[in-house]
Amino acid sequence: MRHPCFALLCLLALSAPPVMAAGEPLTRGNQTLELFISEEFSPAAKAELRAWIDFTAGALAGVYGHWPRKHWQVAVTPVSGFGEDPIPWAQVHRGDVDRIEFYITPRADAQDLRRAWTGYHEMAHLLIPYRGWGDAWFSEGLATYYQNLLQVRAGVIDEQQMWQNMHDGFQRGMDDTRFDGQPLHTVSNNMRVKGGFMRVYWSGAWYFLQLDARLRRQSRGAGGLDAALARLNTCCADTPMSARDMASRLDSLNEVYIFLPLYEQVRDSTAVPAYDSLFASLGISVVDGEVRLQQSGPGADLRRQIAKPQPR
Repeated sequence: MRHPCFALLCLLALSAPPVMAAGEPLTRGNQTLELFISEEFSPAAKAELRAWIDFTAGALAGVYGHWPRKHWQVAVTPVSGFGEDPIPWAQVHRGDVDRIEFYITPRADAQDLRRAWTGYHEMAHLLIPYRGWGDAWFSEGLATYYQNLLQVRAGVIDEQQMWQNMHDGFQRGMDDTRFDGQPLHTVSNNMRVKGGFMRVYWSGAWYFLQLDARLRRQSRGAGGLDAALARLNTCCADTPMSARDMASRLDSLNEVYIFLPLYEQVRDSTAVPAYDSLFASLGISVVDGEVRLQQSGPGADLRRQIAKPQPR
C-alpha cells in the first residue's frame, strides 16, 4: 500500500536502495520483527527510531494479544524536504515475509513519530491476510479504522480526540464528491490513477466501525471486531484471500451473517454512507463540527468498549 506521494519522493523510493544496517530482531514470544534502519541515521536517531517501532508494534500486538505475523520486517529510511509530516511516505509489501517501509524526516524524534497516524495505519494492514488485487477500500478502511483505535489504546490520544478524528475523516470522505454516483468498487479500483482516496478510505472505515458496533451489541460486549479478526488470523494468515472471501469466512468463523451482506452494501454504495445514526447509537453527537460524548447509557458503554483493548 502506498500513500499518495510527491513525484520526487516516489522517484527517491525507486532509486538505488539506501545502505541499511543488518536486521535487528525485536521479539515477542516466538515471533520476530526484523528492524532495518538506514546507516544514514545517527546513533541517537537510531535509538529514537527503535523506541518508536517498539512502541507502535506493541500497540499492534494489543489487538490479538500477539503480532499478526510470526516473522515480519520494518525498514526505516531518511528523506528530507517534505514539510512538517514526520512520515511523508510509507508502503507495505505483502509476501512470504511481510515488510513495511517508512520514509522518515531526519529530525523526527520518537515523540513526533508516536503522534503520527501513519505508523499505526501501515502496521494495521497486517491484521488481515493479503487480499490480492481489487477492493482496496476494504484493506484501507481497516487500516484507517484501526489507526485510530491503536492510538487511543496506546494512550497517544484520548477518546474525545479519537471520535473527533473519526468525525473529521468521515466528513472528508463525504466532501470527496467527484465520483459520487459511481459504485465504491469502481472508484476504489481506479483510485491510484483517478483519485477519490478520501471516499475510498472512509467508506471502508465506516464498514468496520459498523461491524464492530454490531458485533459488540449482538454479543452484549463479549465479542467485537478484534476477536472476529483474530479468528481469521488464526485460520488464514498465510492464505491469500479476496476481500469477499474474507467477509464470507469471517461470517463462518464467527457464526454471524453480517460481514458479507454489509460488504456487498458498501461495495456497491455510491457515496460515503451517512454516519450520524451510527454515531448516535454510540452516544456521540456533533455540534458545529465538534464531537460531544454522552457519559452514560448503553451507547456510551458500547463506545467505551470500542476504545479499549478486548480482554483475553
